[in-house]
Amino acid sequence: MRHAQLKDMVKGWFVGDFSPAVMHSTACEVAVKHYAAGDREDVHHHRIATEITLIVSGEVEMMGRRWGAGDIVVVEPGEATDFVAHTDAVNVVVKLPSAAGDKYLGTLPQD
Repeated sequence: MRHAQLKDMVKGWFVGDFSPAVMHSTACEVAVKHYAAGDREDVHHHRIATEITLIVSGEVEMMGRRWGAGDIVVVEPGEATDFVAHTDAVNVVVKLPSAAGDKYLGTLPQD
């Protein structure tokens, strides 16, 4: 048996190809993210990974839409999103695969 605390992880990420992690994996990344109302993340995209966000509680905005508890938002590679917590919120985020360095600020350049 192993044991860890979410508070000891970086930004809620606890499974993936990074450290610290309770399970190292290149297959996926998993996080539980806690946000205070007004928290935000800049527009970003992934070139390799698909990012799946489950809003557990609260109200957030992603991809220009408001989402609430129970909504699952799937952001495909090349799609850009920002993030705003309109209320205190808790999200579970899964990224497939775990690809180090696959977070780019801004939108994907058009060819």
